[in-house]
Amino acid sequence: MYKIFIKRILDIIIALAIIILLFPLFLIVYILVKIDSPGKFFFFQERLGYKGKIFKIFKVRTMYDKERVADREILKGDTEVTKIGYYLRRFKIDELPQIINVFKGDMSLVGPRPCLPKQLLEFNEDGKKRIQVIPGLTGLAQVNGNIHLSWEERWKYDREYVENQSFLLDTQIILKTFLILFNGEDKYIKHPDV
Repeated sequence: MYKIFIKRILDIIIALAIIILLFPLFLIVYILVKIDSPGKFFFFQERLGYKGKIFKIFKVRTMYDKERVADREILKGDTEVTKIGYYLRRFKIDELPQIINVFKGDMSLVGPRPCLPKQLLEFNEDGKKRIQVIPGLTGLAQVNGNIHLSWEERWKYDREYVENQSFLLDTQIILKTFLILFNGEDKYIKHPDV
């Protein structure tokens, strides 16, 4: 009941509330991004969704609008990241527009992070499980180290989430996400049990 119906209702209600409440923040971020560097405000990228459906994810642009090396992890101190982009990334503000994806139903508040479509060919058995649920803004892998983990470790956490999805687990992930926003991902690295 929770996975099929209640989770989606909660996603719609919470996403709408966040859009309304954070609208002033979006305006401030829009102004700061435009002052910091020329280019578009939004950055769109194709991602792999539920059952392999491809959709466009919304993000705030945090990098200079120029040719860049595609599909690589962006780590602290990356020279392609703008000044304001560093802070938007650090506090995950660049991900906030994905609340629109949640409202539309492409994403959920909690679930495996949507990956690039090309990764479908790289999935091991754990990775294949992740597209059996709607991807999320935050997930079990994100609250246990995220980019500090290998893809195989992230997929292991994704599988664990898919197999144990519940209201309680979603609540725990959301609460831990707030801790990470304040303290940083590197403080919560936990490699999955092999």
